[in-house]
Amino acid sequence: MLAGPDIRRHLLREEGEVIVDEVRHHWIVYVLPGLEAAVGVGLVLWCAVVRADLAWVPFSLGLAVLSHAWWRAMREHLDRFVVTNMRVFRVHGVLSQQLATMPLSRILDITVRKPLHGRLLGFGHFCFESAAQEQGLRDIRYVGHVDQRDLAIQRVVQRSGLRGPRTPDGRPRVPEDWTA
Repeated sequence: MLAGPDIRRHLLREEGEVIVDEVRHHWIVYVLPGLEAAVGVGLVLWCAVVRADLAWVPFSLGLAVLSHAWWRAMREHLDRFVVTNMRVFRVHGVLSQQLATMPLSRILDITVRKPLHGRLLGFGHFCFESAAQEQGLRDIRYVGHVDQRDLAIQRVVQRSGLRGPRTPDGRPRVPEDWTA
């Protein structure tokens, strides 16, 4: 569990599915759990200067705060967004795991949002518009190098032949100058 979710077990290997990109959250998501953990450690250390009969109070509070910080950090660490040559999917959850999947053919539009602090620190958010609007894949937040990852998804969609002109028999049309 500490290493992360086993993404490979969700692949359709017999169908030739391969991982194009596995997206972990940007480091910024660990700042608040880190600060929370520092407060928890401070509370635990405070036990040394508090009267012995009351030391259990900051100790208990410190353990509770540390546990909550660990939970928040694990929730972010175990949340993965994966782009394959056939689909996109998201695996997340600490104790119970959820999997949301969308074939590339259902992606209608991808909006990339980069707030000011995201532009400064190098992250952004994806908003997927699809035919079915599966909620598990609609918003993917705190994606590092969001522009490069958007281009990678666009490349996969183009290479799969799901966009662009088609021949009468349904195959992607290739301009003549590409065949030379």
